Amino acid sequence: MDPGHQPTLDELEERLAALAEGRLTRDEADRWAARWVTADGLDWDDTSWWVLGLLHGIDLPGDENGTCLHDDDQLRAWLAELRKRRAM
Repeated sequence: MDPGHQPTLDELEERLAALAEGRLTRDEADRWAARWVTADGLDWDDTSWWVLGLLHGIDLPGDENGTCLHDDDQLRAWLAELRKRRAM
């Protein structure tokens, strides 16, 4: 992906898939998404904004033991939901 252009929905799906499959850490996904959430002058469709919102903050702790707020099952469910939305 070209760091100078707004990510496409395909690229967002790839990030979510990489995260769900363990090829991307939660911290990496959050930092990458934060760049795009805070960028000015970008126009997102609803589905892209939804995925970006999932990725940004994905490393939030759920408790004091270090468990994440959103578990791996939820990540896989989000990926399935995204693919379902895209197939419609």
